[in-house]
Amino acid sequence: MELSVFMFMLVALVSSENKVVHEQFVLSGCSNTDKEFMYGVDGEERLYADFVKGVEVDALPDFVEHYPYPGFYDSASADIQICLANLDVAIKAYKNPQEKMDKPQTSIYTKNDVQLNVENVLICHVTGFFPPPVRVSWTKNNEVFKEDSLSQYRPNDDGTYNIFSSLKFTPVEGDIYSCTVNHTSLEEPQTKTWDVEVPVPSVGPAVFCGVGLSLGLLGVAAGTFFLIKGNNCN
Repeated sequence: MELSVFMFMLVALVSSENKVVHEQFVLSGCSNTDKEFMYGVDGEERLYADFVKGVEVDALPDFVEHYPYPGFYDSASADIQICLANLDVAIKAYKNPQEKMDKPQTSIYTKNDVQLNVENVLICHVTGFFPPPVRVSWTKNNEVFKEDSLSQYRPNDDGTYNIFSSLKFTPVEGDIYSCTVNHTSLEEPQTKTWDVEVPVPSVGPAVFCGVGLSLGLLGVAAGTFFLIKGNNCN
């Protein structure tokens, strides 16, 4: 069994001027195959270390102010080395004990409203699992995709984790996409599918409008008829 060490540190900061409480968190973790170091505020990812590319990544959107964090990647690398050393000690001391495990829950949806032949993004959200890691793979019409994008692991309030995998695609009618999740708690992989469907315009509003117009004209005609009859009687 793969043994992992994850540390989650939470710090509350209080602004005395506005009496607003903000929560900063640091997520540091490693396993035999994965490592992660992330810093965030109020549950949102702020900065993380990309250990594949060897750089720090600012995760904030473009429209907010960005602050430099000198030495962040070096600090993250040093922290991961400590984590790996602790992991090695834990493996020898505890001989890979049975870990508490939570099964993931998976959902799949699009980033934008679907329009045929217009590029979009499919998102596979995996949440409620423990421990990391999970493995996510995509298929299109049963053919495996080689490229996808995987986010950092993010902590949930209950001690489990969640992660997003995204896939750029162009919707074509009839195509079927699937997201498959592998986790140590699962007896078999968990798969969710999404197929491209063309929305059929509803005939309901048109029918109701037509019936309503017809009844309205019929009412006007009947009223006119009785009005004429009444005048003739006078």
